[in-house]
Amino acid sequence: MKLHSYFRSSAAYRVRIALHLKGLSFDYVPVHLLRGDHRAAEYADRVGDALVPALELDAGPLLTQSMAIIEYLEETQPAVALLPADPLGRAHVRALAQMVACEIHPLNNLRVLKYLVRTLEVSDEAKNTWYQHWAGSGLAAVERQLGLLAEERRAAGLAESTFCWGDAPGLADCCLIPQVFNAQRFGLTLDELPRIAAIVARCNALPAFQQSHPDACPDHQ
Repeated sequence: MKLHSYFRSSAAYRVRIALHLKGLSFDYVPVHLLRGDHRAAEYADRVGDALVPALELDAGPLLTQSMAIIEYLEETQPAVALLPADPLGRAHVRALAQMVACEIHPLNNLRVLKYLVRTLEVSDEAKNTWYQHWAGSGLAAVERQLGLLAEERRAAGLAESTFCWGDAPGLADCCLIPQVFNAQRFGLTLDELPRIAAIVARCNALPAFQQSHPDACPDHQ
């Protein structure tokens, strides 16, 4: 497989984590967003939205959209599961993942920030205020949801989760860690987010997350 990726893309970062958690080998193909590599015909003609990531399968098809890619990997490579076995647990994990991928990330990705500065001509200070507001409020919501899920587990007689859900990292952790990495780049701290901070520390101590980190990518600069 080939993963078309940009080292700082949260969406591509998610897929890298999923691939490494499942122990799947892949070739890293850099697509440098700041240089506009994604708009070059050789890439854009194959990827409808001209975004990253894109996963090129051994058999030839190209998959796009990080959540769809991870779900495909989960269905075809189930040995290391990223979703719980029970329907209720799967729904909780998907909800946490979507709080990041659908609520936080779209408001703070590179295209949005560039539009704010280049088209709407907002200042860097205003752009950073925008980022910190939406990322901060979104992560605070995730923190509250993690607390509610902890209460639900206690009521059901289940052990406290050590990751987003359960005792192993899964889909929600694949989404959360990249979002936190980007938020910290823009000055957000985890001081008021103790559950998230603990999950981030546990995840970042694992080889799969270390191998997926932007600093470990071939195109890191």
